[in-house]
This record gives sequence, C-alpha cells and structure tokens, in this order.
Amino acid sequence: MADPSHCFIRIRLLLFCLLLCLPLQAQIATQPSDDGKAPETDPDRKQALEFLENGKMVQAMPLFEKLCSEYPKDAGMWERWGTSTLSYAQTLGDPSLRKKARSRGRSFLLKARELGDNSNLVQTMLGMIPEDGGDLTYSPRKDVDDAMQQAEAEFARGNYEKAREGYLRVLLIDPKNYDAALFMGDVYFKQHINGSAGEWFARAIEIDPNRETAYRYWGDALWASGKRAESREKFILAVIAEPYNNNRAWNGLNQWAEYNKVSLHWVRLQDRGSVSAQDDQHINITLDPASFKKHDPSGSAWMIYGMNRALWHGDKFKKEFPSEPKYRRTMREEADSLHLMVATMTEQKDFEKHKKDLDPALVDLVLLDKAGFLEPFALLNRADGEIAQDYAPYREAHRDVLYRYFDEFVVPKAPH
Repeated sequence: MADPSHCFIRIRLLLFCLLLCLPLQAQIATQPSDDGKAPETDPDRKQALEFLENGKMVQAMPLFEKLCSEYPKDAGMWERWGTSTLSYAQTLGDPSLRKKARSRGRSFLLKARELGDNSNLVQTMLGMIPEDGGDLTYSPRKDVDDAMQQAEAEFARGNYEKAREGYLRVLLIDPKNYDAALFMGDVYFKQHINGSAGEWFARAIEIDPNRETAYRYWGDALWASGKRAESREKFILAVIAEPYNNNRAWNGLNQWAEYNKVSLHWVRLQDRGSVSAQDDQHINITLDPASFKKHDPSGSAWMIYGMNRALWHGDKFKKEFPSEPKYRRTMREEADSLHLMVATMTEQKDFEKHKKDLDPALVDLVLLDKAGFLEPFALLNRADGEIAQDYAPYREAHRDVLYRYFDEFVVPKAPH
C-alpha cells in the first residue's frame, strides 16, 4: 500500500476480525483447566469475552491480564490480552505512550504464538506492528490526523456514536479520506446495521477502488447478513484490488471458502525448464529430461515455451516495450509463451487420447487458454517481481476479466 500509515491499517479492523471469529476462538479456551487453559465457567473469562463481544476492548484488557496470570499457558487469553492492549493504546493521548502500549500488545501476541496460536489474526498483526510499536498516523494534515485520533479513541472505548461524529467531522474536512469512510462503515457493522455499513464501504471504494479493505469488510457485513453469494463477490474484488501487497485479502477469500466448505481451484503449474541470459546474444534454455516421455506431449510443449521466452529476451521485448530501457519478464511474454505451449500440446496426434496422463495443471492450462484467462493466470499464478509490474495497468483496463477468472474458474459458488 502506498501510504506508510496503511502498514497499521487498521489494528481495530483486525480486531473486527477477532469479533467475527469469536465463537470459533471461544472454543479454543473451553478446555478443562488442568491443561493450563481458562475454563468456561471462570467468571472473569465470561466477563472479558462479553466485553470483547460488545467492543469494549479497554474494559476487557485488565481481565485478560488477570486471566493470563492465572492461566499462563492459555494462548487464547494471551491473544486477547494483546488485541485489547492494542485497542487501549489508541485511547492514549501521548503518541509516545501509544507507541509503548502497541509494543507491549505485540509482546503478548508473540507469547500467544509461542504457545501455539498461529491464527491469521496473530500472524497478520505481528507482521504489521514493528517491535517498538511504530508511529501510527492517519494523515499528514494535523487537523485531519487529530480528528481521526480522537474518533479512534472513542471507538476503542466503545463510544460508537461519538466515534461516528468524529469520522463525519474528518469527512467534512477531507471528503476524500478513505479511512474515515471505511471506519464509518465499521461503526455501523459493530452496531449490526449492515445495510448502512455497506453504503459506507461502497463510498470508501469510490474514493479508492484499489485498496482491498473496504471490499473485504463489506464482504464480512454481507456474510453476517446471510448473503453468501454477495459476500463471495466482495472477497474476490478484495483480492483483485491488492493481490500482492498483503495476505489479508487472500485470508478473507480463503476463510469464505472454508466457511462454505469449498476449495479454491488454484492451478500450480510446475516449470519443467528455465531460461537465462548473459546478454541478448547468449540465452540458455534448460529442460527437465523427465518431461520427454513416450506419448507425453508436455516435453515438446515445454521446449516451445522456453524457445519463445528466449525470443522475448531479444528483439521481441524491444519491439513490444520500446520505452523500457532493458529486458524484464512481462505478463505479455508469459501469456504468449503459455499460449504457444497449449497449441503445441493440443495439436499433437492423439492428444485427447493421452490427455489423461498429463499433469492436471496442464489440462487446466488448456481450459484457461480456451476461456481467454492466460493473462490473469500469468499475473496471479505465475507472477514474479517483474511480471507484477504489469498488474496495475491490466487491472485498470480489464478488471472485469480478472473478476471472471475468479468467478468462473477459481472460486466455486456457495452451496445452496
């Protein structure tokens, strides 16, 4: 994400994930106390989880601290102490104190992980928060940042009406503030007013359609309303918005699939060769001898793939990308080479007869070529740092094709 402040976005939106998963996570801590975990009957545990469910993270924090002291091996309690401490940090007026509190909350999450908590929530937050807690700002404009900090503090205290007033104040100052529109939707979601939440998430998307958070949280709001098909669409759009920058968009889509008991159809094509170049005149093609088996059309296909990529290393790249100073691997090169690979396989005698013996990924590749999805496949399944440079302009012109790729090929429909 372009804005460095987005590295922290949104600690409380991640806590929002925690609240969504609360019934599942509560089960983690329902084991008998003889294994070191807080029992269900513990009154402090009950009260802490009730505070958490109602968004009263600050009130929950001291109870989780007490529970971690009494049940030091309970990873679930350490996770909640960490997340509630991160929320408490937002209520502190002094930036240096906020930073220290975030660092402390991070240390509790590290303890949770040490005890075996490898949840997406813990992994994501540990990846976002520096060891020293970092500096959390929402805008380079002091008036906007001050208003956001105050609104966030009210949200952390569970004062949703005051938080909403704060976000509206920010939008009056800065109508294009993505975070304020997003957080307004979050407030409505916490109040179980999912229709209004969706309207604000839509407004955030209008402000910036290439950030994943609003799509993902709109998907959560739709899911909470029982709209599985509509939530599927938003989780797909979240990945399309930001497929490379973080795992949160993918986590949302993967969790949707898990909840619906379906598996994403993700084609993993294993290369059977490589292409390297010392310069434009010295290009090496290396092929795996195991690919050249009797009645196996993939050997010659991989050879054509390598030969075509070798051509791109030379004059073909210069012709297609005259403004670029030196060669790089591109989406166009990859899609072109895969297309020739498919043509080489399918035009061979008895291809249909021997298709059953092919690597299933190659059979899928034939289907992708026929459907016109080789470019999305190259960008999402085959991308490296060089191919990824082509994603933003492709998304700008072909967002509909990217969506169709997920809709028709990758993500099964929700079962009825």
